[in-house]
Amino acid sequence: MSRNGQHFQLKNTDAGIDMNAFISREAVTIDHIKKSLHPLRQRLLHHEVYDRVKTLSQLRIYMEHHVFAVWDFMSLLKALQQKLTCVTLPWVPTSNTLSRRFINEIVLSEESDTISEGVYRSHFEIYLSGMVQCGANTGAIERFLRLLESGAPVRKALRLARAPRAAQAFVKSTFQIIETGNPHMIAAAFALGREEVIPDMFRSLTAGIYSSDPQRISIFKNYLERHIALDGDHHTPMAIAMLLELCEEDPRKLEEAGRAAYASLLARIKLWDGVMTQLTDETVGPAVPHRLIHRQSVKRHDD
Repeated sequence: MSRNGQHFQLKNTDAGIDMNAFISREAVTIDHIKKSLHPLRQRLLHHEVYDRVKTLSQLRIYMEHHVFAVWDFMSLLKALQQKLTCVTLPWVPTSNTLSRRFINEIVLSEESDTISEGVYRSHFEIYLSGMVQCGANTGAIERFLRLLESGAPVRKALRLARAPRAAQAFVKSTFQIIETGNPHMIAAAFALGREEVIPDMFRSLTAGIYSSDPQRISIFKNYLERHIALDGDHHTPMAIAMLLELCEEDPRKLEEAGRAAYASLLARIKLWDGVMTQLTDETVGPAVPHRLIHRQSVKRHDD
């Protein structure tokens, strides 16, 4: 139960696993959760969208949806940082010192990664550069950012920005977890629903797109390769360690963590289903890139 007394609700689905497995009175561990999630994880990693994205026009559609997941990954990350560190005044030390260290380290690379000597960008900003380079339409995400900056709530901003329906549903699912206020649930979505699965997911995607106009997708290619290396070798072990510390071997917390991870994986599958629908109905030509509007300009790259 969250601090505001609202329960995180998740119904059983046809996603390939029985969520009642997480309600068992038997001892639940992180390994038990990962084993139970395996069928759903495999379904995600073998989604047909990876084989379908082969041309520039198909990649544009993919990126116009996926950019919202890139944005809400940062929100999931910052929610954890708010919970695990002191970001208010006056400063006081917080508990969970291992998690405090790891979340700050992950935030550093995700929010301020090194592009070149003296040049730093968030991975979200790098992704936007990749959208511009390949000619994807950045209109919806730009409108969304402007609405957020003006104080609009996330759900209203998604609607007014005319974000793709599947992307709206994905972000809402993420924020449902964030709004529980429970660090172990947010950490589970982050670790098992994002960091652990992202390297394999991106490997599946890279196979189909690299032969499609390399000069127009070099930034996106670098984005994928950076995440495959960074998440697989560094961020995933740290994220799992944070989850273990926050669950404290508490059966209730472990159960809730399993449900949050399940919801995160299922939301990603539904996002890819939405992308597939758009790819199937594809009738439009190349999109006209929009001027990026955010606090720090992102240059167009041709290398």
